[in-house]
Amino acid sequence: MATYNGEKYVRQQVDSILCQLSAEDELIVSDDGSKDDTLAILKSFSDPRVHIFINEGKHGFVGNFSNALSRAKGDFIFLSDQDDYWMPGKVKTVMGYLTSGIDLVIHNAELVNGEGQLLGNDYYSCMHNKTGFWANIWKTRTLGCCMCFNRKVLEKSMPMPKHIVAHDYWIGMIALKHFKVKFIEDKLLCYRRHGGNVSPSSEKSNESWWYRIVEKRGYLLWKIMFR
Repeated sequence: MATYNGEKYVRQQVDSILCQLSAEDELIVSDDGSKDDTLAILKSFSDPRVHIFINEGKHGFVGNFSNALSRAKGDFIFLSDQDDYWMPGKVKTVMGYLTSGIDLVIHNAELVNGEGQLLGNDYYSCMHNKTGFWANIWKTRTLGCCMCFNRKVLEKSMPMPKHIVAHDYWIGMIALKHFKVKFIEDKLLCYRRHGGNVSPSSEKSNESWWYRIVEKRGYLLWKIMFR
């Protein structure tokens, strides 16, 4: 989990995660210099499975997730944002795929507002329905908070190149090129859109043509081909 000034929602998110973890699991949190009570809330859990790392300075969400991933020790990794919350059975459902030969799983999510109320649609309905490498280079469905993968994917993805636009875009495309990926329809997360999200996934982009084609996709593709 990457955190930054997430005091409003982080407690609910951590609660929804810890109740699904075993005693041998860990929750790695990288904090990017929060100025609010995020760290105090995290420390209040007093749970030995919660490991907090301060990402000195401000690195943005890509650098923050990279720091968290570099600390992970487990065989299976679940990415988590600070402001969503997991549905019961998420870990059990996804682990069924990860332990049967799938290297990376991407599941669907309900879209909710800041108060947790359903917005009437889901993440997949906002995106294309194609699962191949080239289709996802153009318009990715690899939403980080819905991604879970094994250590082989992590090791192939790290270290992340500098200047990539998103950690989940990078990891998802690495997996689509080198590993076995499964998109599942199960809605295992409430994906909160509250206007203050660090990343704008599922929302219309205002990026320029040059940025979208050359800087975002061209650079990513070049880095993937040489990884």
